[in-house]
Amino acid sequence: MTQVQQAPLGKFGNPFIQAAITLAAVVLVNLVAKICAWAGADIEERFPWLTAAAFMLVFALFNSIISLSSASMLQYWSRSVYSFLGLGFVSAMLAYLLSGLSLGEAGSYWWIFIVVSFGYLVFLSMMAMIRNIVEFAQKEEWNQPRFRQKKRK
Repeated sequence: MTQVQQAPLGKFGNPFIQAAITLAAVVLVNLVAKICAWAGADIEERFPWLTAAAFMLVFALFNSIISLSSASMLQYWSRSVYSFLGLGFVSAMLAYLLSGLSLGEAGSYWWIFIVVSFGYLVFLSMMAMIRNIVEFAQKEEWNQPRFRQKKRK
């Protein structure tokens, strides 16, 4: 079995760890919101859906930026997409359990999830393109231009 090279970020370069940290943040924010609601604060019923969508966007942004430091872009992409799908599924289930609303009943959050998902793919594609451009530029050999000698009369 081959060893997967870790990103310079250590364990934070692993998309599964990133998704777990993001999920922990979703749970923490939702728990704080529930405690505030029990204390009498006016928390919207769809707040868990908002939290899930917001942290999916945060994951998409940071995961795509961290992808620049990965050793194998293809391996990182596959792990990242699985992590994103898992994060979305678990966040949606948590939002459903906490709010009692399905994704369809939560209003526009269905479209927000779709936009965040396509945005994530766009972010990953942009980072892959940037990485390819930088690698090409680093391989390119620089030769100093030659100046032409003017013919003197």
